[in-house]
Amino acid sequence: MRGKIRIKKELCKGCGLCIETCPKGSIVISKKINEKSYFPAEFDKKQKDECTGCGLCALICPEAIIEVYREKK
Repeated sequence: MRGKIRIKKELCKGCGLCIETCPKGSIVISKKINEKSYFPAEFDKKQKDECTGCGLCALICPEAIIEVYREKK
């Protein structure tokens, strides 16, 4: 099963919990700041085929700003 996530970057504070939790390393810290001057987490497009849509990132996010989608192969 493949997955995809969407992170609401303007609400992300860049705490990094989702990055530590992701078993596939599909999330990274952005090099661009958001409107609140944080470096938000973002889905790593280089790792897009690795995401399984497990949802651990969404569960650990204290801001509840990560949406998880699953695709059947």
